[in-house]
Amino acid sequence: MSQFKVLKIKLYQPHAHYRIPFTYRRKHTYPIPPYSTVIGLLCNILGITNYEKKEEPCSNQDCDCDYHKLKDIKISIAGTFESKTTEYTWIRNLSKESHNSRFGSEESRSVSGHVEHPGGQIPNLIDILNDVYLWIYMYHEDKDFLDKIRDSFENPSKRIYPLHLGRAEDWFLINEIKYVDVEVGDVGGNFGRFFWIPRELYVCPESEFKKEFKFEKVGGILYKVPTFYKLINGLRNFSYVEAKLNDGEISLVNLDMELYFDQEEKLPIFLAKL
Repeated sequence: MSQFKVLKIKLYQPHAHYRIPFTYRRKHTYPIPPYSTVIGLLCNILGITNYEKKEEPCSNQDCDCDYHKLKDIKISIAGTFESKTTEYTWIRNLSKESHNSRFGSEESRSVSGHVEHPGGQIPNLIDILNDVYLWIYMYHEDKDFLDKIRDSFENPSKRIYPLHLGRAEDWFLINEIKYVDVEVGDVGGNFGRFFWIPRELYVCPESEFKKEFKFEKVGGILYKVPTFYKLINGLRNFSYVEAKLNDGEISLVNLDMELYFDQEEKLPIFLAKL
């Protein structure tokens, strides 16, 4: 059976929140991080940043820098969590309109004889995942670049911020990081993990499927998942890929298709072309 190697990173997070866009009064979370969140982590550990606030960290054509290499990476994300809680908190709005609505004028900071912080505030609910376990797989045609990513996790000397995944306070522990062989198999079942299953699945020339991957036949909720972004007028303008959020139930009965597998974990791998 033909094989190829990918970099596997197993992470544990005591708490995490992977924000679903356009949720405000109650901030919902994905059960596993989207591709953009993992890309942000990789940019952090590799020291890739956009100090000059251009569209992208590097605008050169046919460049061999880490940023352009990163844009060619293929990523698979799987994970699970033990429980979910909802935190009640306050979100502060520092606009003049909110301040004046609360205090009556720009000069005042007192309400009913009590001095408060400036601006207005509203109650907010935030969904939090507890005891999160993640399996992240990465493939790149340039193995030296994968080696650099592995070394950067083990010795994050170029990191820009403390290592986190999700919010700045969502730190993680590395349970394992190593190369593993990927095999082709046709075993389905309930794998007990959430997966992103991309429409544009990467098929490695070293280990091609003999049977066609049928995205439409695989179960899950269809999303447009963010990947990389460009700065347009100071705002992040994301690119998206179509992917299904699958809850672990993958039946291959009568589908006549194959999947990539990490046989050590007994886990399918869905490498997305980003």
